[in-house]
Amino acid sequence: MIVMSVVTALVLLALVTQAGVVAVQRAFPPQGRMIEVDGAVLHVVDIGPHEAGLPIVMLHGASSNLEVMRRPLGDLLAKNHRVILVDRPGHGWSTRARRQDSTPQVQARMIDEALQKLGIERAVFVVHSWSGALGARIALDHPARVAGLVMLAPVTHPWRGGVGRYNEIIATPVIGPLLAYTITLPLGYFVTESGARNVFLPQVMPDGFVQDSATPLLLRPREFVANAYDLVTLKESVAAQVARYGEIKAPVTIIAGEPDKTVKTEIHARPFAALVPNAKLIVLPDLGHMVQNAVPDLVKAEIETMIGNIVPAQAVAD
Repeated sequence: MIVMSVVTALVLLALVTQAGVVAVQRAFPPQGRMIEVDGAVLHVVDIGPHEAGLPIVMLHGASSNLEVMRRPLGDLLAKNHRVILVDRPGHGWSTRARRQDSTPQVQARMIDEALQKLGIERAVFVVHSWSGALGARIALDHPARVAGLVMLAPVTHPWRGGVGRYNEIIATPVIGPLLAYTITLPLGYFVTESGARNVFLPQVMPDGFVQDSATPLLLRPREFVANAYDLVTLKESVAAQVARYGEIKAPVTIIAGEPDKTVKTEIHARPFAALVPNAKLIVLPDLGHMVQNAVPDLVKAEIETMIGNIVPAQAVAD
């Protein structure tokens, strides 16, 4: 009887999850175009004037999608610049063929291929959190594509501890997918709001952020599992690339907050700035993890300053 009750409960939860997936996807449909690359189909939103010169590519962190970079920063930049927002492989409306394609190295290759298909030869990359490691990897493996790199609260180095026991369980074969396809979505509806608020501290989360950022898409099983793989494999990935950071030639601006409890500045931003030859580090007091929401005007100004310095330098080189 106990076994039958457990099986029945799991079946009911699986049905609730599938109904939830349908509802979430109807509420947050794709906003851009799909670009097929080796091992993935990437969802890309291309906004702003195409003739505006050097484009800006924006890459989101873990547990999110391109809407986190679009509002307010991407929309602000798109008034005067071409802005290309990408759902990382497995996130938002992007897919990936293998869950194990979770490393910055693999995702850098996929994004580089997508930009090639878009006809983007060079761009300024704006990266947040998890994508700090990704932006660094793109600059290392595809340097011709990177005119400049702006990093917001970036992950760049190994850290003590893990990434949360639940992520480790979700990334475990069999049991992880079982949980993802049964309890994660129903449970997630109750904890998403509070989890998002914690990431913003000490800032206050904007009203409507969870809906505006399409955060409920994360609760879909395939994305939740992909996100867990991204997180549990990240430490090993950054450990493998730290020794190469001195090879980055593009100009780099890093903006981080001292009280950021999600990605600690003293572990990541400061050591990274010390290793990269052309790095500018801005550390702000009382700034949490969501830099693009807390100080969008500052970030915009730094991006535009970088573009202004790159264009004359390129003209001299030509």
